[in-house]
Amino acid sequence: MKTLQQLTRPNIWSLAPYSCARNEYSGREARVFLDANENPYNAPYNRYPDPLQLEVKERLSKLKGVPQECIFLGNGSDEAIDLVYRCFCEPCRDNVVAIAPTYGMYQVCADINNVEYRTVRLDDDFQIQADKLLAACDDNTKVIWMCSPNNPTGNNLDRDEVLKVVEQFQGLVIVDEAYIDFSRESSIARQLYKYPNLIVLQTMSKAWGSAAIRLGMAFASQDIISIFNKVKYPYNVNLLTQQQAIQRLTDITAVEHWVKLLLQERGRMILAFSELKICKKVYPTDANFFLAKVEDAQKTYDYLVDKGIIVRNRTRVTLCENCLRITIGTKEENSELLGALRVML
Repeated sequence: MKTLQQLTRPNIWSLAPYSCARNEYSGREARVFLDANENPYNAPYNRYPDPLQLEVKERLSKLKGVPQECIFLGNGSDEAIDLVYRCFCEPCRDNVVAIAPTYGMYQVCADINNVEYRTVRLDDDFQIQADKLLAACDDNTKVIWMCSPNNPTGNNLDRDEVLKVVEQFQGLVIVDEAYIDFSRESSIARQLYKYPNLIVLQTMSKAWGSAAIRLGMAFASQDIISIFNKVKYPYNVNLLTQQQAIQRLTDITAVEHWVKLLLQERGRMILAFSELKICKKVYPTDANFFLAKVEDAQKTYDYLVDKGIIVRNRTRVTLCENCLRITIGTKEENSELLGALRVML
């Protein structure tokens, strides 16, 4: 790969980051805080939160098998996605390459940051071909985006093809694993030590049942994480989010139970949905949702909305004509959906 300095925007490489009060005394004991112009009353909410979320990272490090210094925490995975552009992509000059279809925020952030966004279509089985992704790159391609399990298709990308991209591309490769906890495959994050150009994204929004706290994770080399920390806002993860994350990380048995229930329901739902008259095909999935081709996606979507049941109409997405994306809910919610569709005229 190119050196990290070559990949980083020059102004970011030379940036002197803001030094907040809580960073300056880090590692030393303190009892009296008169440094940050805080109100001394209304503890603990009067104090700024840990800017580096060290306790959360310590717990995540043990769970994920990734060193603390190789973990970045942000306001959802979207913050890390945006930081990739802000740190490494020069507006109006650099470009990125992504699979299609995939998670829409990669392109939204590219558009916001005025960076060219190139797409390479998946094949009919929603799989990647490394050679095609690499062929779409040029000297100004800084990043390749992949999501596995992918959204909205639900399937794991071929790990051998993913690694081929990582090994041959000269820039940064991001693998978004938002749904990895529902997958049969292990996280690629445990291979970070082999690949200094790899960034792996995960989140507490899905299997961890904590979408409301907005906590995303990026795992990468210590050098890449250091650049993220230079650019992020000083207190980007608030105290309430950190507290809730710590609480959730102390009880992973609950998460394991939720995942088990959702996987059981996923199997039941896929079988039942495939037997519906409107269903043309249910695609393989390793996520907490499935993509299904139906006779008329818009008609079915509108019908369900009238019944107070909301799914995602993906018919306008590349390769997803007349497809609905359906999240696995509780057994009662899933049964209500199936019941409504069985009597649809």
